[in-house]
Amino acid sequence: MSKDSKTFPLRFSGYHRRDVPAPDSELTSTNPGTPMGEYMRRYWQPVCLSEELKDLPKAIRILGEDLVAFRAKNGSIGVMHLHCAHRGASLEYGIVSENGIRCCYHGWHYAVDGTLQDAPCEHDATRLKDTVCQGAYPAFERNGLVFAYMGPPEQKPPFPEFDSYTFPADTKLVAFSNMYPCNWLQVYENIMDHMHTAVLHNKMVAEGVDSDVAAGVSLEGFGDMPIMQWEATRGGNGCVFVAGRRLPENTVWVRMTEMIFPNYLQIGSLLPTAARERHGNSGCTRWSVPVDDHNMIIFGFRHFNSTVDPDGLGDESECGYDKIDFLEGQVGNRSYEEGQRAPGDWEAIVSQRRIAVHSLEHPGGSDVGVYLCRRLLREAVRGKTAPDALYEQLAAQGRTLPLYSQDSVLRVPELPRAEDRKQILALGKKVLEIMRAADDCATPAERDAYVRRELDRIDGGLAVKAEEGALA
Repeated sequence: MSKDSKTFPLRFSGYHRRDVPAPDSELTSTNPGTPMGEYMRRYWQPVCLSEELKDLPKAIRILGEDLVAFRAKNGSIGVMHLHCAHRGASLEYGIVSENGIRCCYHGWHYAVDGTLQDAPCEHDATRLKDTVCQGAYPAFERNGLVFAYMGPPEQKPPFPEFDSYTFPADTKLVAFSNMYPCNWLQVYENIMDHMHTAVLHNKMVAEGVDSDVAAGVSLEGFGDMPIMQWEATRGGNGCVFVAGRRLPENTVWVRMTEMIFPNYLQIGSLLPTAARERHGNSGCTRWSVPVDDHNMIIFGFRHFNSTVDPDGLGDESECGYDKIDFLEGQVGNRSYEEGQRAPGDWEAIVSQRRIAVHSLEHPGGSDVGVYLCRRLLREAVRGKTAPDALYEQLAAQGRTLPLYSQDSVLRVPELPRAEDRKQILALGKKVLEIMRAADDCATPAERDAYVRRELDRIDGGLAVKAEEGALA
């Protein structure tokens, strides 16, 4: 019996449940001056795709700020306040110049750093050049994404380079975006709700609906309820889920995905080989970027290489502006009826309200990861979490950063149900321990080799001991 059933009955109680409390603004609001907004501004954020910057400026809205992004003729990237510092005309109508942008109204010309270069309507612009500055943010391009740093200039961090961006050597990063008309947090925290994959992603196609509109993914084993565990990572600056699934032929699939705060994550393989082989690599990088409190954009990289996609099933041509190749229900580009008949992540997440109301939830055991994510985020926003020392050290040295997202398929004989569950849990913990231990390795190749060697050891060791009737 629920707690509020002591006050009024459960049956036909709609009249008593009409009130909708305010959302949790500490975590959901990212406007300037808000706790979460200021926390996010301390990190590089993707703000648009490179393909969106052609010969014209582009008006964008990020973290509740109206901005303009453009590529100057010399190739430098500008991200600045949308309205001209002179009289407020929108710079989306500006003229892109060699090293900046010129306002269409009176011709005031700004460099990409916001400094005033010229004011042609003024007799002498010398004083103006010394006193007027257009608000601008540091920005650059990387593999098809435009990044900006919108925080205090004196605290600008280096851009974090992860192993998976350049390892293995044949890796190609392809940029994409997905638009969601809802708050950023419900999209971001969805990744820790891995239990939903056994329901929402289990090819839920109603009678009469063509399978091409199905929102389910085709990963073997996703239709089974995983054995879950969640842990904080990087000193509380992130968290990981570890999902274990028993597969046929005496194999166990251990899948891990890690979130790194405030809004970053990497996902393992997105293709059927995830449940057949070992992948110490990522299939997808994502940032959940707030547009404002009621809208957000997933920006990311799809990773294409022979390790994560040995069968070549990924489709680079289906990655780009508001599209991604691996999951039909990831974007809101289907009809309302198609969404009803075969809902995917987009429908499930957006339908939680524009801003999900946490106080109306009735969480269960499957929600541990979501609530862990919220708790850790709250502690980070309040300044209770120390920066990750390894993260800062490697980034400062220009070295790549390790990740924990991966897929491992281990050959482990099946035990009776209760014992097998314990065995799968123990396997998950061991794989995470191995990933963490690999942090000490100097290069991505060394880390990968270490992880694969240790997985081979527990694989054979467990198989031998299982034959003897004992757990490792």
